[in-house]
Amino acid sequence: MLWTTEQKGVLPLLDVQPGDRVLEIGYGPGAMIRLLASRTQARAICGVDPSKAMWTDASRLNRDEIATGRVELRTGTAADTGLPDASVDRIVSVNNVALWPDLEAGLRELHRVLRAGGVMVLAWHGGQARSRLARSLRLSPERLERLRGALGALFGDVEQFDLEVSVVFRARAGDESTRGVAV
Repeated sequence: MLWTTEQKGVLPLLDVQPGDRVLEIGYGPGAMIRLLASRTQARAICGVDPSKAMWTDASRLNRDEIATGRVELRTGTAADTGLPDASVDRIVSVNNVALWPDLEAGLRELHRVLRAGGVMVLAWHGGQARSRLARSLRLSPERLERLRGALGALFGDVEQFDLEVSVVFRARAGDESTRGVAV
């Protein structure tokens, strides 16, 4: 299996620890789910994607891990994961945050399901890539600032990384005293 540069670059920023519960938003054909299963010691990996076709493809690719119960794939969206409060330690989304119909609703939902001290990593095309395709997919500075501001309002602690082909935001959920409090 060939991992994309985005996926390989995002994985270290996600910093999955042994026993973590990981959620991927927009798993597509399932490559990141497979990468998480093969290269981390996550206890459980859940994916949410709105496409039934992607569910079929990702289920096929990850059938062995699904059979063990370590991987669960669902249909859903960033704004409606169907998961309980504070149920995941890590959240990752690669190249789909700009497609969410309601950015703020999606971020509120992910903040809700992320436990205190948990980490969320959102990546989108761009970074240092110089190809015409990469340039055409980049978010405008205004959209990047909107994303950073929306993350900051919920999480407070937000970092930005310009990787080879992605711009990545990493946010940490505050402790219990600040959860649910917009800054």
